[in-house]
Amino acid sequence: MASGIDGTGIDKVLQSAVEAGAVPHVVAIAADRDGVIYQGAAGPRAVGESAPVSTGTLFRIMSMTKMPCTVTALQEVEKGNLDLDAPVAGYCPEFAEVQVLTGFDGDTPRLRPPASQATVRQLLTHTSGLGYWFWNGDLVQWHEATGIPNVVAGVKSSLRAPLVADPGTAFTYGINTDWLGQVIEAVTGVGLDVAVKQGITGPLGMDHTTFLMNDDERLNCTPVHVRGEDGSWVSIGEVLNQAPEYFAGGHGMYGPPSDYIKFERALLRGGELDGVRILKQETVDAAFRNQIGDLDFPAEIPTFDPASSCTLAMGPGFKWGYGLLLNTQDLPGMRRAWSGAWAGLCNTHFWVDRTTGICASIYSNFLPFITPEAFALYQDFERALYTAL
Repeated sequence: MASGIDGTGIDKVLQSAVEAGAVPHVVAIAADRDGVIYQGAAGPRAVGESAPVSTGTLFRIMSMTKMPCTVTALQEVEKGNLDLDAPVAGYCPEFAEVQVLTGFDGDTPRLRPPASQATVRQLLTHTSGLGYWFWNGDLVQWHEATGIPNVVAGVKSSLRAPLVADPGTAFTYGINTDWLGQVIEAVTGVGLDVAVKQGITGPLGMDHTTFLMNDDERLNCTPVHVRGEDGSWVSIGEVLNQAPEYFAGGHGMYGPPSDYIKFERALLRGGELDGVRILKQETVDAAFRNQIGDLDFPAEIPTFDPASSCTLAMGPGFKWGYGLLLNTQDLPGMRRAWSGAWAGLCNTHFWVDRTTGICASIYSNFLPFITPEAFALYQDFERALYTAL
């Protein structure tokens, strides 16, 4: 096991964020290559209840599902079963029906065929042209005009949402990894839940990370919180479909921080943990390299659904690998250049800093995503962790 660090400074950051009402609760965990070096928590599992939140509490990890789904796809690439440069429609023929949205005539969407066929690689890199409603006004309008719900509803028709750019022309964060999950099912012949369990959560001993919770896990799962009219936190219970029509590779998983840190450590260690290898070293290296060429992760992504997300303003200097946001510069007092990271809509966040040799994650479950208070907490936690090293 790794030796621990003095976490009092981090404890203070978590505690004061809850006391100030910035978040309803928070759990944080950090590890090096040898094991966990910090774990801490503050606040209740559910506001108004006495049970505390802990590293064993289950959270909706939402888009932190994307990296395990991506790794599952990369495992199939390593086995020779999946070609990243093949068209998506070669694995999922229904994808050929997805067109580019160019605007509206009244309430009628204007659609045209894409200039080229999207590839599996473009799903991994969010360059297929698929978007998300909360960061795209045209998609908000498309969902309203067609009556087809967004992907969080858990109905398969939501995958029919159109492209908002031609494949390969832009980085557009969207439902790419949900489609990647469909590709994985086509290639493996098993459900995405089974593929992820066989490839990642089973081998790594992530025993409570799952797409569908059992009764015990449901009791141990935090609800989603929002601010009530008086500004205080209130629980709104569950937001995900508990009987989904498909397993969402982009957002469908639940799990405790104590599980996901094992996955982070496997990435930190070049694809291996405790003698179990989930990816080859060179595949992990590729995931942490710029895979979008001259395209950039947008410096700012405005919100079009303030109930679910705030505007994400990362600033310039970010690229995308396979399933990972990459910072091209050292962040002073924080992660080093070419760390890989991502987050989840209900306010969970992780990063893997291979240069420093640590990985960490921080969890709450509330909406909207990336409030200024949440963003400040993420940075305060990260700075306190690096200070403690």
